[in-house]
Amino acid sequence: MKFISSLIKGKLIKRYKRFFVDIKSNNQIITAHCPNTGSMMGLLDKENEVWLLKNNDPKRKLKYTLEIIKSKKKLIGVNTHRANRIVEHGIKNSLINEFKNIKLFKAEFKYSKSTRFDFLCDKNIIEVKNVTLNRKNNIAEFPDAITTRGSKHLLALVEAIKRGYKSNVLFLVQIQNIEFFKIAKDIDKEYYNNYKIAVEAGVKFLAYRCKIGPKEIKIEKKIKIIDE
Repeated sequence: MKFISSLIKGKLIKRYKRFFVDIKSNNQIITAHCPNTGSMMGLLDKENEVWLLKNNDPKRKLKYTLEIIKSKKKLIGVNTHRANRIVEHGIKNSLINEFKNIKLFKAEFKYSKSTRFDFLCDKNIIEVKNVTLNRKNNIAEFPDAITTRGSKHLLALVEAIKRGYKSNVLFLVQIQNIEFFKIAKDIDKEYYNNYKIAVEAGVKFLAYRCKIGPKEIKIEKKIKIIDE
């Protein structure tokens, strides 16, 4: 997934009211949209390098969107709205081994009145989870906060198997050079317990990391899921 224009570099001042960040760039203070509902644990140190995308839509109040943060010498894609586009690009360009040679492709699959999943590829339901948490060495983790919605999706994926679907969760690790992934059970024990139930029921869990830069973010390689 290529950015529509060059990103603008700056330094983080602070995040506030969840969806706002103040950035210093070219001796100016810019207030930008923060497109991430998570806690962004470990990413919000003052003076962290960041990259913004400018949008010239006159209807937008905030003209800039936060896209990338540099933390622990790693570039991290923080715009959760881009996760599905990155995965879609990966599927359509055969970057995800498990979903090559797909014939049917449908985004925003309406599974029931109350549940939508990100993709339906043939009989494969794919739910995408964006990953930005890196607390230890080369290990990425999810979630970075309690996610009742995430637990709901896991249980719905278990039910979908009974209805003849193949259920998959793809953890999209938008963290540069990460080698392993695990569930952050100390952050959300219920999600971890539901993850174990889903594994036992046959839900497939995959983790793919991204290649990240100021011009493009795309799927790079599959990484190992561990359980510590």
